[in-house]
Amino acid sequence: MLDTSPLTDAVERFADRLRAMPQSRLQRGAAAEALELARELSVRAQRLEAPDGAAPAHTMPDAGVFAVGDQVAVAGTDLAEALRAAPETAKAPSEMLDEAVRLVEQAEVRATR
Repeated sequence: MLDTSPLTDAVERFADRLRAMPQSRLQRGAAAEALELARELSVRAQRLEAPDGAAPAHTMPDAGVFAVGDQVAVAGTDLAEALRAAPETAKAPSEMLDEAVRLVEQAEVRATR
């Protein structure tokens, strides 16, 4: 089974930072950056769960600046679970994991500048 702790650790770290941010910082772009990340992680999880594309991916809604930390945490955890359950595909789950961790780290840098 794939160890997805690098992803869950990165996601929780970023989510905790978002939850602790003041409203003014969230409104200056951190929330938008986090929501974009949450949506991307969510779509990736959905694609793993329905690789044949039978079900269209659902877009994570904008639930407001104070919810983005939780949205990042949920989407990241969903992706981690999907990666653990993923069969070997054209792209190895470990490569997908590494890519997701990079996405989270990059989003965190952009959101916290």
